[in-house]
Amino acid sequence: MSPFEKLQKAAALKYSPSSPDDAPVVVASGAGEAAQRIIGIAERSGVPVFRDDSLATLLSQMRAGTEIPPELYQAVVDIYLYFLGFSVDAQGKVTREPPAGKEEAPAGAQAEPGAPQPDDSAAVPQEDEKPPAGRPEETPQSF
Repeated sequence: MSPFEKLQKAAALKYSPSSPDDAPVVVASGAGEAAQRIIGIAERSGVPVFRDDSLATLLSQMRAGTEIPPELYQAVVDIYLYFLGFSVDAQGKVTREPPAGKEEAPAGAQAEPGAPQPDDSAAVPQEDEKPPAGRPEETPQSF
């Protein structure tokens, strides 16, 4: 296992559509100490934190200001639906209330226990490193 694989990873996304073609944008990303700072800022700001190691690994390698690629849209939509209290049944029907007994987040991911409900905000974390020079410390916004 490489040193990068052992580090905690995190990314914060913002979604402010001004047109139907807009995608969520990475506003902060990193590994190690940078990831810990992203998660800490999110928690102090009341932004929900969602753990998904695979997604965090991909997003943590993207530069701030970059739109997420179309291949990640569904993973991000699933997280939005989860935090907003929606669920999708086996037939693809979307409902506002989660099904009875639904405790788990989508696709092997986990929401932090006691995470506040979003105001359309979220941070996506994973595992640890120094923040890249010149990257501004931004409060994670929405994704």
